[in-house]
Amino acid sequence: MEINVNKKDWLFLFLCLLLGVLAEESFFRGLIGISYLIFIMAFYAVFFWKYRRFSFSHQRLGYLVLICIWLLAAGYVLNENILFYILNIVGIPTLVIFHLVLVTSPKHFRWNQPTFILYIFKKLIDAIKYNAAFTASFGKSAKNGVDDHKLLIWKKILIGIVISLPVLAVVLQLLMTADSQFALIVGGIPDLFQVVDAEGVMRLVVVLICMGAFFGLMQVMVKKQMEAINQQDWQASVKLDTIISVTVLVLINLVYILFTIVQFRYFFSGSLQGDYTYAEYARKGFFELLFVTLINLSITIAVLSFGESGKNGIRRMRQILLTILVLSSAVLLSSAFLRLGMYEEAYGFTFTRVLVHSFMIFLVVIFTYTLVKIWVEKLSLFHFYFITALIYYTTINIMDLDRIVVKENINRFEETSKIDAYYLSSLSSTGVLGLVELYERDEPIPKLEKILRDKHIEFQAESHTWQSFNLKRKRASEKLNELLIK
Repeated sequence: MEINVNKKDWLFLFLCLLLGVLAEESFFRGLIGISYLIFIMAFYAVFFWKYRRFSFSHQRLGYLVLICIWLLAAGYVLNENILFYILNIVGIPTLVIFHLVLVTSPKHFRWNQPTFILYIFKKLIDAIKYNAAFTASFGKSAKNGVDDHKLLIWKKILIGIVISLPVLAVVLQLLMTADSQFALIVGGIPDLFQVVDAEGVMRLVVVLICMGAFFGLMQVMVKKQMEAINQQDWQASVKLDTIISVTVLVLINLVYILFTIVQFRYFFSGSLQGDYTYAEYARKGFFELLFVTLINLSITIAVLSFGESGKNGIRRMRQILLTILVLSSAVLLSSAFLRLGMYEEAYGFTFTRVLVHSFMIFLVVIFTYTLVKIWVEKLSLFHFYFITALIYYTTINIMDLDRIVVKENINRFEETSKIDAYYLSSLSSTGVLGLVELYERDEPIPKLEKILRDKHIEFQAESHTWQSFNLKRKRASEKLNELLIK
């Protein structure tokens, strides 16, 4: 790859160096907090400066993705949840790359086609190639004006040094063993050259890697747009035969209809049947949810995406069978929802249970759209699924599910006088705030004061840098200090 480097490129490289320094400071100095939001702000400031005269494409989706990126980054400041903390470390960079490629791609390029994934990977490979070519051009410019004979001499000197290093290591070890005074002198030599420690070198390496990643990616966004990709409506090379798919749907639907009829009272009676415990009842409901998600939805998507429509009669029959499958899935989903609700009433609310409940609501939206897609074939499944999943994931990040868990457990405590204070204390700062609220009410909860005292000591012992600043953690620490627990 041949490149021409101008003054603007050097200025942009300097800005990427500053971004690399900020990235190292933001993500490699301890817990991530407000630093993620600050970095995203700086990153997009550089990006929009770089492309200030560029006409972006796919702007509506681009704005949606950009808003989600900023909200997810703000989640590191507003909330404190270990699951989303880990997921967003990978999730946000993935969305950023998708967004950059999306808004700089050709206007006619359809992002909801499989070829767009290839386009993203091509841009990432082009970024690596660009950095290699840029480094090579930098080396060539450094050699300009240098005599070839002198350059050859320096190369030979370097080769000689590399060859002599193993020999010197052996000889020095033998001489140091033979003479302790010599060993003392030679052993102190490295201290004279210890200017930069290993940690400093590693940080410099991280800065340079980040700089190269930012520089290469943003430099190739609008260079050499993909020309060979055929962006016609994608048609699957493998097609499901209409008769086969209808036969499969008939058999599956017969099982579901029979299962629903026999078990309808069992599903919605609101009480346990047989010898099941609450735990077994809820666990079976969860696996039914998993079954609905992985089997029914997968079959529906496969038939809609890969199946042949067939003639009018067969086509209508396929639509009816798919509708029955979706409605049967709704019955199973309702059963799982009710069972989990019963389990929560018996044993309380946890983050996992509330997360599963929210996922059920997400599935309701997905199944509803899929039902519409069955009868309106021109709709795009992937387009809706992607946008809905993005909005759902961003929403559960920002709304703080831990707070819902705390609120529901407090409501349950007011009704039943039952609460797991130790579990709430494990919900990071959100759970601590809930326990402080109960303590201020002077509620009779065993060992509540001890739990808060331990948390107070834990908060006092923590030493966070500016990168780790979190509003929820700060508020919990202030509340514990106000209680004057000693």
